[in-house]
Amino acid sequence: MKVVEVAVGVIKQGNKIYISKRADNLHQGGKWEFPGGKREANETIEQALSRELSEEIGIQVTKQSQFMLIEHDYGDKKVRLDVRLVEEFEGQASHQEGQQSQWMEIANLSQFTFPEANQVIIDKLVSLFIETK
Repeated sequence: MKVVEVAVGVIKQGNKIYISKRADNLHQGGKWEFPGGKREANETIEQALSRELSEEIGIQVTKQSQFMLIEHDYGDKKVRLDVRLVEEFEGQASHQEGQQSQWMEIANLSQFTFPEANQVIIDKLVSLFIETK
């Protein structure tokens, strides 16, 4: 089974993270996610994330950094999530493709249903930005 390479953006502003809800007809549909998308063959992960966030939520990333790498097997699909922290960008984040989206306090992320592979992202965010205070 081919591994799908995905650039994922953890977009942070203060103590909030931007999340969006996947369309019901997509893999893991109806669950919340951190925006991003598939890396094209001719792109670096950084380029893929910048392109996806521009298309998906209308922001221009000015700085991103490695956050974590996740490999997950859903049974019907294998993914490699290259998760990048985005704390500097231009524009106002708003979904361009009609999905529900919102800024959410890091401490409240666990109240939402995310794909299984995303749970470690939430755990790391809470440990880095909430528990250390």
